[in-house]
Amino acid sequence: MGSEEPQVSMGNVSGSTFAIGSHAHAESHHHGAGDTQVDAELLAAVRELRADLARVRGTEQTAALGTALAETEDEITSTGQAGPTRRERLRELLADSQALLGVLASAGALAGLLGM
Repeated sequence: MGSEEPQVSMGNVSGSTFAIGSHAHAESHHHGAGDTQVDAELLAAVRELRADLARVRGTEQTAALGTALAETEDEITSTGQAGPTRRERLRELLADSQALLGVLASAGALAGLLGM
């Protein structure tokens, strides 16, 4: 005669947070539906500015901005969002490239999404 073990059944757990075990700890960070739209717009603006930067004469500033844009794109596509540190870095680089903001509409669009 075998021992009877309890059975656990879970349905769809997407969007849920749970922990199992005597010392388990669960932590959840949910973002509102508006955040998803903002990050989608941010991703589109990042991609547009990256494409525009490829058409201008490169400088040290545009190279740094291009690198930060590539990292931001990678972060958004892998995690679904750009973290506060990443956004702040973009703000700093865009502020350092004020002349670029006047020339490229895509830079202005990204600056607007970052609250500049």
